[in-house]
Amino acid sequence: MIVPRYYEDLNILHENTVPARAYYIPASKKMDDLVENRKGSDRIQFLNGIWKFKYFESIYDVEEEFFKQGFDVSEYVDMEVPGVWQNEGYDNHQYTNIKYPFPFDPPYVPQDIPCGAYVYNFEYKEDEKAKKAFLNFEGVDSSFYLWINGSYVGYSQVVHATSEFDITDVLKNGKNTIAVLVLKWCDGSYLEDQDKFRMSGIFRDVYILKRPQAYIRDYRVNTDGGKLNLDIELTDPVGVKITLEDKDGNIIAKGEIDKTGSIEFEVSDPILWNTENPYLYTLVLETEEETIVEYVGFRTVEIIDRVLYFNKQKIKFRGVNRHDSDPVTGFTISMEQIITDLTMMKQHNFNAIRSSHYPNAPYFYQLCDKYGFMVVDEADIEAHGPVMIYRKEDTDYNRFKRWNEKIADDPAWEASILDRVELMVRRDKNRPSIVMWSMGNESAYGCNFEKALKWTKEFDPSRITQYESARYRNYDVVYNYDYLDIYSRMYPSLEEIREYLENDASKPFLLVEYCHSMGNGPGDFEDYFELIYENDLMCGGFVWEWCDHAIYKGKDKNGKDMYYYGGDHGESVHDLNFCMDGLVYPDRTPHTGLLEYKNVYRPARVVSYDEVNGKLVIHNYMDFDDLKDFVDIYYEVSCDGLNVESGVLELPSIEAHSEKELELRIKIPNKGKVFLKLIYKLKKEMPLLSKGYELGFDEIKISNEDGRNQNSLRWLDREINVSDMKVVEDDVSVIIKGQSFTYTYNKRNGMFESLVFAGREYINRPMELNIWRAPTDNDMYAKLEWKKAKYNEAYVRAYETDIIQSSDGVKISVKTSMSAASIQKILDADIVWKIDCMGAITSSIKVVKDEEFPDLPRFGIRLFLDKKLENVAYFGMGPHESYIDKHHSTSHGIYRAKVSDMHEDYINPQENGSHYDCDYVELANGQFGMVVAAQKTFSFNASVYTQEELERAKHNFELVESESTVLCLDYALNGIGSNSCGPVVIDKYRFDDIKFDFDISMIPFVK
Repeated sequence: MIVPRYYEDLNILHENTVPARAYYIPASKKMDDLVENRKGSDRIQFLNGIWKFKYFESIYDVEEEFFKQGFDVSEYVDMEVPGVWQNEGYDNHQYTNIKYPFPFDPPYVPQDIPCGAYVYNFEYKEDEKAKKAFLNFEGVDSSFYLWINGSYVGYSQVVHATSEFDITDVLKNGKNTIAVLVLKWCDGSYLEDQDKFRMSGIFRDVYILKRPQAYIRDYRVNTDGGKLNLDIELTDPVGVKITLEDKDGNIIAKGEIDKTGSIEFEVSDPILWNTENPYLYTLVLETEEETIVEYVGFRTVEIIDRVLYFNKQKIKFRGVNRHDSDPVTGFTISMEQIITDLTMMKQHNFNAIRSSHYPNAPYFYQLCDKYGFMVVDEADIEAHGPVMIYRKEDTDYNRFKRWNEKIADDPAWEASILDRVELMVRRDKNRPSIVMWSMGNESAYGCNFEKALKWTKEFDPSRITQYESARYRNYDVVYNYDYLDIYSRMYPSLEEIREYLENDASKPFLLVEYCHSMGNGPGDFEDYFELIYENDLMCGGFVWEWCDHAIYKGKDKNGKDMYYYGGDHGESVHDLNFCMDGLVYPDRTPHTGLLEYKNVYRPARVVSYDEVNGKLVIHNYMDFDDLKDFVDIYYEVSCDGLNVESGVLELPSIEAHSEKELELRIKIPNKGKVFLKLIYKLKKEMPLLSKGYELGFDEIKISNEDGRNQNSLRWLDREINVSDMKVVEDDVSVIIKGQSFTYTYNKRNGMFESLVFAGREYINRPMELNIWRAPTDNDMYAKLEWKKAKYNEAYVRAYETDIIQSSDGVKISVKTSMSAASIQKILDADIVWKIDCMGAITSSIKVVKDEEFPDLPRFGIRLFLDKKLENVAYFGMGPHESYIDKHHSTSHGIYRAKVSDMHEDYINPQENGSHYDCDYVELANGQFGMVVAAQKTFSFNASVYTQEELERAKHNFELVESESTVLCLDYALNGIGSNSCGPVVIDKYRFDDIKFDFDISMIPFVK
């Protein structure tokens, strides 16, 4: 082994790195575009590109002195820097959430640490006015040793922090060689147990900064009211001219300093920075040989009487947790990729981001300054693994009580934890977008975090602090929480929140993670929204999380994108698809959950509407903007899905957090389902958003004389042409023949097994009563109980069948039950089928469920229709999927689609594509089809896949289409919720009915 074992020494975290400082990019002259164009500076030299690389399965295999000048790298391969070596086929990808991928034996890691040796040749030209050279690594996983031109320079760890080295004395004009040995693991890996894929390499930018001999080493900007305080640290005395410019380039303050010290500017009536108007001033620090341009936002964040205020205004975080993640580039995220994420977040009404669970690239925060996001900056600390170590008494109480013993409350880790917090705070201290420091995530609490919080608050009292894991401690010890400003929780139930607000409420309440967005979900945005906004002590929350994490594996033989998750890479320790928990797919296609969030957190809401008097009350949910200046409100009136009136509201001034009554008189049709829809469109230009962009909508049901859907009634109340019908019965079946149809009914299960209408067979498998669904990710725990109840194995047994024929048609009455092997009956269902002379089938089902059984996943009828019936039209909530607790992004209307397009393609297949609150659905092909209608609204799902296939396949590219168009007609489905990590589905969305009736009509037709 060619390097010292710093990687298992808690006393050596860095060697020869320069002290941490604020992030900035210097130049020889004033340049205003170095946020998104760092390469534009003449004082930066990027070393990104194709390096030479060799992978070693063990550090003990690294015997060659690859770092020496003249070393033959002809056998080394090309490796993109920045990048991760797993993406290039070296080592394996691994996803784990909590568990360490190696034995818990700190500070030791496995002896055979995988390593990557990197070598890069580059030309360097010394600048006569900037002869000093500093080499910056913005992110290396997990630790590394550095050589320049054969000389050892230093060592550093902490994956998501900048490591800066003074290489002036080892660099030369002309050709130079940089060599880096990167280790997959080090003792710091015990603090880097974040819920993500584990990847290795030089994954962020590498560059040299050219600096003069006397230069600004560090500086700190503080804004308080109309004052700007600037502290400057110089390497040597040097004259520094300081100017402050407004957005138009006008100089509003200036001064000079020539040695380490402070200066204060008075700014009369400054324009304040906020998320809706992210106004930035330009601060210019200029010496004779160097200029630094900094962007400054005037703003305050504080807690007054346990309420969070921003610029003296009460605010709510409409936030999301975000990892650096891309299915192709992994941890390596470019400026353009970040801007894509920020743009989508603006489009969907987010105003805040938590950098879970580590600091992002430094320019991420500058982009948040520019585009208007509040940020919770989180230290690169997650020591989740100790909660999983073996305990003789393995209870939640014991594990959580003792979680802190090994790291959080062990003084041996004090330097490591404080180092990570300091590296974050010192680098990012000047960013106005950062309003809160987070000590890390899921690492328990103890003396080390007490000291980290104390240092943070003393260094920076202008921001607030949070650390959710402060609740995991030795309950017999009293800890100090004086430096912790926020009481934060992840995935609490609504009841738990209310209990805190009623019984404690000593600090503001932050949902640091909530509404776990895994797969089809979440289903509880609206309920958390209501609680957040009903109490000032609630300061909002951060949804878990932004994107699905996956590894792109190309296309399959059918051209389908293949994404792999945990367990797909041959790894033994993994957490399956728990990384697929975002609001967007890996390629940033929105999940329907993202659309749900957008409309729940729309900028305004209708509080009430009195259609008789035309009085409309609207509440402004913006934090700073007057609604009149922020949005235009368009309105539409529809009747049975057809637009009958539209216009634009004349908005008065409605200040932030206030509401106002205005007049809106509409013409209301006497018959039909009438809805008033208000659409909120952006009125002003905003960063990342264009004027006219739709930010959300309200839909209000309007009362009238006959509020039934008239199109549905035409099918349900149509005139019947009486004609002869023939009934043929034997022991197992009943055949009903009319002029245009022949239906075969099975007496053994009470269902139809053939529906021939106008010479065509409409079903190619017998219909079924259906109580199962392909479990969603949020059914993770419910499905265990459902399968214990054998809902997935349940089948129908009919007992006795009565047949009555009259001039109106045929009525079949049958008593049935659903059960499975080894258990009692799940439910009894009395079914009445009525078949009229024209072939319409009406079912009336009365159900009594055994109270011993848990909530049902669903109840309804499943039909396997001719696959040619692929064109769907319906009146209900659309255009995308909707459920009892997940429909706020959909509205009532007439929608049309192909069956294949109604599938929501979750990477882990599951229940999807249902439509809630429907009056009718039609499936057709050309001249023939079937309409399903009911007096009471129902849900339906039309799919090319069976629920069995959705449950069988572990990836969407493995799905095999059914030979049928699968149509599920549902009385109800259990709520979606967010119980993959969040609380159970709340009571009002549970399908816990013991007795219920389900009436529905199926009407085949030929046009």
